Amino acid sequence: MGLGTAIVIMGVSGCGKSTVAESLAKALSCNFIEADDYHSPSNKEKMKNGVPLSDSDRIPWLESLRDSITQNLNNGENVTISCSALQKKYREILRSADCNYKSGEYKLCRVKFVCLEAPVEVVMERMKRRSLDGNHFMPVSLLQSQFDLLQIDDDEGIIRVDATMNLQSIVEFIIDLYNENWK
Repeated sequence: MGLGTAIVIMGVSGCGKSTVAESLAKALSCNFIEADDYHSPSNKEKMKNGVPLSDSDRIPWLESLRDSITQNLNNGENVTISCSALQKKYREILRSADCNYKSGEYKLCRVKFVCLEAPVEVVMERMKRRSLDGNHFMPVSLLQSQFDLLQIDDDEGIIRVDATMNLQSIVEFIIDLYNENWK
């Protein structure tokens, strides 16, 4: 059985993670994991009420998500994941889904990260539109806390993508990346 690859589409709330990860999964004919589905009801309630999550809220959520990624990888399946993964310590939890991962060996890890980036104004407008539609629990008031938490070290090899590009261009870019470097 071949080795699976996990592609985590990361970034702040409202940058397009779910849309991109789901479209990428369809294009690659692989599984898709929506990290928001792994949040506890209390986490969702906190966010809905404008309360940022603490590490004690996030860690069990990330560990549950990691276990699902591990299952896909161990079955030799590719999977795309939409997850904020805002800090290195959170990404390390997700990277540990690869049983062969050794801390700092980012290139060898089968859990890859693509960060969607957009100006705060663009993301804020997307979040306002989404909340008017009733499609998400995350309020615009927490957006700045997400930008404040976002931390990417260049040595991690995280691919940064302009989230203002059209969806098809973003998906094609990631597919090319997958075919050339991650397959």
